[in-house]
Amino acid sequence: MKSFFEWFKASTRVKRWILLIIVGIVLTCYGIAKILVSEEITFFELGKTIVIFVLGFLAIVISVVFIQKRSLEIIIEANNTSTEKGKKAQLNIKSLIFNKKVYEEGPKVVILGGGNGLNNVIEGFKKYTNNITAIVTMSDYGDIPTESRKALDILPLKDIKESIIAMSDKQDIMRNLLNFNFTNGRLQGLNFGDIYLTAMNEIYSNISEAILKSTEVLNITGRVMPVTLDEITICAELGDGTTIKQKDRIPEIVAEKIEKINRIYISPSNCRPAPGVIEAIEDADVIIIGPGSLYTNVLPNLLVKNVSKAIKDSKAMKFYISNIMTEPGQTDNYTLSDHFKAIEEHIGSGVFEYCLADTGEVVPEYIRKYNKEGSELVEIDNRNLGNYNIKIIQKNMSCIKNERIRHNADVIASTIIEMICNDLKFHDMQNNTEYLLLQSVLKEQKKRQIKEEKRRKKLEASGKDIKKIEEPKRKSKFKEKYKDRVEAIQHADSIISENRKLAEENNAENNKSREPFRRKKKRKK
Repeated sequence: MKSFFEWFKASTRVKRWILLIIVGIVLTCYGIAKILVSEEITFFELGKTIVIFVLGFLAIVISVVFIQKRSLEIIIEANNTSTEKGKKAQLNIKSLIFNKKVYEEGPKVVILGGGNGLNNVIEGFKKYTNNITAIVTMSDYGDIPTESRKALDILPLKDIKESIIAMSDKQDIMRNLLNFNFTNGRLQGLNFGDIYLTAMNEIYSNISEAILKSTEVLNITGRVMPVTLDEITICAELGDGTTIKQKDRIPEIVAEKIEKINRIYISPSNCRPAPGVIEAIEDADVIIIGPGSLYTNVLPNLLVKNVSKAIKDSKAMKFYISNIMTEPGQTDNYTLSDHFKAIEEHIGSGVFEYCLADTGEVVPEYIRKYNKEGSELVEIDNRNLGNYNIKIIQKNMSCIKNERIRHNADVIASTIIEMICNDLKFHDMQNNTEYLLLQSVLKEQKKRQIKEEKRRKKLEASGKDIKKIEEPKRKSKFKEKYKDRVEAIQHADSIISENRKLAEENNAENNKSREPFRRKKKRKK
């Protein structure tokens, strides 16, 4: 009986349709009864009766449809794991039909790279598909290991952990958890993420399998894979023949010698790809390379044995995401064609067919900050780009995060998803479940982007600082009702505090004025 009355709660939103069904039944019965009991009926009365009957019948049908719709939504809400700001997300029928948690039929996306660039792209694609595979460079070899790494004797897993965080629905909680360093007891100096992945490695005796199982346990969107399990060192050879065998020292030595990087290579050169990497590339619908540091994040992935060959042989749509700014000590003064040239010199042509490049519409104040650090906008030199068989797609894909210029994950993801939809449409697959899913989510995301862009332009036009604009706070009913009384109490409190200060000041002055008399009394004694 209790569960029956729960259907009449305000949160279920079904009472209105039950009421409409009752109204519909009354109208329908009235229409039938009117015809049955009338011996004679005029044409006007007949028409009126038919209209009443039809309205009643439509009310019943509409109510039944909406009750069924709401029942499905309640079922999904009860079993939904996704949250918004710590609360269960409210779903509508569109999210029920096209919910990526229910239908995991989104395109298979493989992203190769490392660092903030790769994690940015992951965040954008989480809204469209669960089938994301991040292939990450284990590029911390050669760096000074942390105390946690030394104590646990494990592989460098910093980029792996960052990708797991990017794929999580609750990034802040996951970041705090995986980056937590113990400060006391026997665990002092150890990192929780390192301990957890070490434990998983002990269980499965394979770091690649351990990382894969970790993503399942932590319930993240997609998979994270190291590009290789072999211990590699990223080395650079400069124009004057100097060889650098420490990744983190490459920018410093390049700047000192004022020499460009001639080539990058990994040692050993015949390192094998991790299990599942080649299979993921071969099975992909979309392969994305970058963004990220050209010589220390992007190319090392492609130099691992058979990786670039698998990408070239793949029938997937292949994209290169261009960096927005050049990188000091790596790509100084590089144009977009210079990036293409460097990639082709290392692994040949045909690795990607599309390139997403920023239009350069970045706020000048931030560009000046980067200029001081030695960076500048990557120039899209169309005159030289004609030498490469690559289609350039220019988009305003930059945004500001934490005072830094970053790729806009939503723009990158929506652009690529739109191209996938166009490709499916071209092959006459408009009724395909994948097409319907992507098209629906894409429309919703575009609406949000347009709203956000209008809001941003409105704020800019008003001359307000966007960073200082806060979300409007919810008005308190208590505050509205007792506003005058609260203000009166606050005013009385302020008067009391002022009177206390004045009393304290008067006491202090009186004490000072009495001090000479006290001294005289002491002398007489």
